[in-house]
Amino acid sequence: MRISFLLLIPQVLRQQHSQRWVVRLFFGLLLCLGLGLHRDYGMSWDEVNNHQNGLVSLNYVAQQLAPDLARRVAAHHSPIPNIRDFPDSDHGPLFEMAASVLGYALTDGDSRSVYFLRHLLVFITFMLGAWGLYYIGKQRFRDWRWGLLGSLLLVASPRFFAEAFYNGKDVVFMSLFTLAVAGLLWLRRRPSLFRAFVHGLLTAMATDIRVQGLLIILPTLFVLLGAQTGQAAAGRHRLGLCAVYVVAALGGTYAGWPYLWATPLAELLQAFHRLHSYPWAFSVLYLGQLIPATQLPWHYVLVWLGITTPVAYSALAMAGTAASLAQALRLRGRWLRTAAGQLDCWLLVWLLGPLAVVIGTHAVLYDGWRHLYFIYPAFLLLAVKGLRELTHLARATRPGRWVAVVVLLAATLEFPVTVVRMVRLHPFQQVYFSFLPGTWAEQLFERDYWGLAYRQGLEWLLQRDASPKLTIQVPWHYPLYNNSLILRPEERARLQYEPSARARYFITGYRWHPQSYLDSVGHEVHQVRAGGVKILSIFERPN
Repeated sequence: MRISFLLLIPQVLRQQHSQRWVVRLFFGLLLCLGLGLHRDYGMSWDEVNNHQNGLVSLNYVAQQLAPDLARRVAAHHSPIPNIRDFPDSDHGPLFEMAASVLGYALTDGDSRSVYFLRHLLVFITFMLGAWGLYYIGKQRFRDWRWGLLGSLLLVASPRFFAEAFYNGKDVVFMSLFTLAVAGLLWLRRRPSLFRAFVHGLLTAMATDIRVQGLLIILPTLFVLLGAQTGQAAAGRHRLGLCAVYVVAALGGTYAGWPYLWATPLAELLQAFHRLHSYPWAFSVLYLGQLIPATQLPWHYVLVWLGITTPVAYSALAMAGTAASLAQALRLRGRWLRTAAGQLDCWLLVWLLGPLAVVIGTHAVLYDGWRHLYFIYPAFLLLAVKGLRELTHLARATRPGRWVAVVVLLAATLEFPVTVVRMVRLHPFQQVYFSFLPGTWAEQLFERDYWGLAYRQGLEWLLQRDASPKLTIQVPWHYPLYNNSLILRPEERARLQYEPSARARYFITGYRWHPQSYLDSVGHEVHQVRAGGVKILSIFERPN
């Protein structure tokens, strides 16, 4: 009886009416997960600076449009830098502007409440990106179940799940870029002025996070101008669609990025230039060596992608990529005359194009491969394609059938293992390594470069030591200060940063210092580990 019931599940899922409730259930559960977990994570290295970027842009908008309001706010607010003096003003501020407005409108204004809300907003944006991935997969594979599998793989990607609560740049850009690609497919299905306008706004939203969002413009014009036979309207209407889209995309970008208001073209070109020459003058721990970010080897991003992505996902993505390239070579010109071929071509360009540019131009990267997170949805969709191709091969009688069966079995077994590891790592999924033992990871690669574990370390210390003032020394003050902001006000008041060895405690996250510390920093009284990797230590000095 039980076996018969299980055999009925695929038949039930094939029914069209089941699509709606299954998809709603998936995203409803995902929202519940976000609501339940968004308070568990610490503060990342960049969050305060990102929040400041939003305030700087909002202040500039107020100065231009409502100067009286700007003066009243300035009288009751800590000084906000001028937009021309703030070094990160050329970072797209759209999300941070929205998060700042909602933070002060919906909370009591305390930093703890503001940043908890920000974490939830990042996750909701991630959910929108997961829905965009579902839509793209549904269109490509003509089956909503394959599309939903792509979204499931995204959620079950440990590092992305953790960063979906605090990474307001890379994960938010990935999500909005994916939504914009979904908007392109939506426009492609039935071109109209309204859809062109909406897609233009989605392109602008992505660009107002990272300027790479403009990469969507070229394929959109390719579609609208009728390069894909039968996919676009004819004659003057095509030009009208292009005009509406370009005006919405560029106008929306301009409106949502106040830094561009003075000299938009010059500033936009400067932002493009900073993509490959970002002035980050630090080193990264890579393969056991501290290497300047400007001198990283060509394989840096490929290695980081491999060690932080579940092995099964990588194997399936390689299979999907190989299948797409084989089909392109076999069908040649006919490949691009099919809807599936056109979408596969876009997925290959989406994944391989940015990788080739980064490797070819020796672009500055750090903190893993987060600057290229926006290619990950294409990676996952190719993994889904690889899974489909291997499934078809496993059912056939051709040579290689058993190889496909073994790969599918291994992938099936690894998925629940990955989910279990995510649960055990919580809330430190950001230090997930797919196959490296913890001791190897400690010596070869950066660990908790976001500095989130400082929150758990501070909470432990506050419970252990009841002193009214706790003096703390750290290698870098940013993670200490940032994570103090998410503590309760009375806990925050007990912490005192002391830059010298007179501090009672020394806390480190091992960034730029993978080796053990000398006894002179004190006796280790606490450590935080995740997946066998030590990501934080607290040392106490004698009185």
